[in-house]
Amino acid sequence: MILLPAIDIRNGKCVRLVQGDYNREKIYSDSPTEIAKRWINKGAKALHIVDLDGARTGNSINRPVIKLIAQQASIPIQVGGGIRTMNNIEDYIDAGVNRVIIGTAAINDLNFLKQAVTRFGETIAVSVDARNGYVATDGWTDTSTVKALDLIKKLRQIGVKTIVYTDILKDGMLKGPNFKELQTINEATSINVIASGGVSSKQDVEKLQASKLYGAIIGKALYDGRLSFESLVGENA
Repeated sequence: MILLPAIDIRNGKCVRLVQGDYNREKIYSDSPTEIAKRWINKGAKALHIVDLDGARTGNSINRPVIKLIAQQASIPIQVGGGIRTMNNIEDYIDAGVNRVIIGTAAINDLNFLKQAVTRFGETIAVSVDARNGYVATDGWTDTSTVKALDLIKKLRQIGVKTIVYTDILKDGMLKGPNFKELQTINEATSINVIASGGVSSKQDVEKLQASKLYGAIIGKALYDGRLSFESLVGENA
């Protein structure tokens, strides 16, 4: 199972939100590029970057710094947040991004997703963000009537190979992931599942690994010093 430190960017700064609430933000660094270097130096094999401004509005002011990270990094980078056009995807891939994550656009425009998968193949992943089992969109500000598991089955039919699954109510709470939901999803589909939200201890990581998930994203626990990335490297990454 691969471990991916999260770098969430808002207004050009590295931040963390609680349960996706833009009013509950903590700034950790004015330099996302320096944060990326920190995780690479600590042994990260890949990075997960989210453009929070892009996710909320569809317009990114953070793309230049994200592209800079991709160009400088010596490890694979996956990026999500507000990627809603073919030009957005192409721009990131040209900059060296290894996996582009589509979120809201995958819910609102399946034809766009189909075209992206046909054109870019396994480079395309989908972010499935759920609140009480239902898919949330637009930077988690809206909850749809689509059940997460139903969407995931559709994604598999389209040809999506990887998803990032986030239980919003667990995100930033440091109370552990939604293990039951993750296991249900992982067993119900052949898609690679990357868990996101709530990972706060080495035990959480071990439990996710035992569920044979493809990967896990770790955010707030690393930034608050509750979890040492070095202690995990070698066993999981």
